[in-house]
This record gives sequence, structure tokens and C-alpha cells, in this order.
Amino acid sequence: MLIEDKKFEKLDFKITPFEKDDYENCHFLNCDFSDTDLRAVNFTECVFNTCKLSNVKTQGTSLKDVKFMDCKMLGFHFEVCNAFLIELFFENCMLDFSSFFKLKLKKTSFLNCSLKDADFVECDLTASKYDNCDLLNARFENTILEKVDFQTAFNFSIDPEINPIKKARFSHSELMGLLQKYNLEVR
Repeated sequence: MLIEDKKFEKLDFKITPFEKDDYENCHFLNCDFSDTDLRAVNFTECVFNTCKLSNVKTQGTSLKDVKFMDCKMLGFHFEVCNAFLIELFFENCMLDFSSFFKLKLKKTSFLNCSLKDADFVECDLTASKYDNCDLLNARFENTILEKVDFQTAFNFSIDPEINPIKKARFSHSELMGLLQKYNLEVR
């Protein structure tokens, strides 16, 4: 069943059962999806605003042009979502311990997000933006970081020897995040 142009507000899906349908151009506001089964659900051009999405089940979930704003998404497993046409936008989200393993997320914007311990291993993040994002212990290995904007990102540790970073942008104050493995003392 296709659900279009509908607004869902202040629903707790631990109490109200979540309908596993296809959602297009829907807006979810102040909803609690914590521990909800979203497997094989299709979301197209949807917005999640001030929602809790921690520990949801996402095997085969489609996220096409989906925006997450002011959401708590601890441990979200994007890597098991349907990768076909995946397109995401994040603003003011808590994405700690989330996994984006092997996804192609070109031109993805992360604005004012916490991405502590996030997994970006083997992702293609070409031309993405990390604006004022905390990347403490985030993992970047064999990750394409070409043209990525890290100018206002902080607490990252990226090894330029194992991650293509051609034309990526960094601030002077955070360049140590590229040299951490060398255990240098810069004053």
C-alpha cells in the first residue's frame, strides 16, 4: 500500500503498531521509532523531524531523498538498507555508533551532527559535507573522501595513505586529524 502526503505526529510505535507500507512525501514529527521493525519499508521524499530512530531494524529499507532533522539515531544500520538510489540529508542529528559501511553517499550533507564511533569504512563520500560535526572515533578506511568538506568538522582521525582525499577541504586547526598516526607533537 502507498501512503502519500501524510503527516504523522507524536506517535510512539512501541504502542501504536507501525504499518509496513510505502511512504512517499510524508512527514514524521516527534515520533518514536525506537526498536521498530522498518525492514523492507520504502521511504521516498520523506522528512523525519525530532524523531527517535535508535536501534531500528532496517534490512532492505529504502531511503530515497530522505531528510533527518533533530533526530536521535544511535546505532542506525544504514549499511543493510537498500542501497539503490539511497539519498540522505542530516541536520542536528545524533548518529553515534551508526554504520554506513560500503555505501555510496556522494554529496551527502551532515550538518551539526554527532557521528562518534560511526563506521564509514569503504564508503564513497565524494563531495559530501561535514559542517560542525563531531567525528570522534569515526572509522574511515578505504573511504573515498575526494572533495569532501571537513572545514568545520572536529575530532576526526583520517589516514591519507589509505583514504583517497584529493581536493578535500580541512581547516588549519584540525590538520592534526590527518597526522595522528605519526604521533607528532606540533606546537
